[in-house]
Amino acid sequence: AICLDTVCGVLFGKVLYYITKGKINPLIGAAGISAFPMSARVVQREGQKYNKRNFLLMHAMGANAGGQVGSVMAAAVMLSVLKGMGII
Repeated sequence: AICLDTVCGVLFGKVLYYITKGKINPLIGAAGISAFPMSARVVQREGQKYNKRNFLLMHAMGANAGGQVGSVMAAAVMLSVLKGMGII
């Protein structure tokens, strides 16, 4: 799940990169998973490998917090569906 989330996040980041004509770094999409805060640190390190002046940590933490909120919302929807079905 983490691998698929990371790949989809980077692909969506690439889409946003092309739509905004290069204003968004596609690596930010990799931080949208709920592996808090490790994925943001990995994005920061990988970004600095290619450009030493790159500072992505705060942007990656924002995407990371969004991933956390999205996970909680998805779990709440799943639990309410299961309760409506009488499983829980």
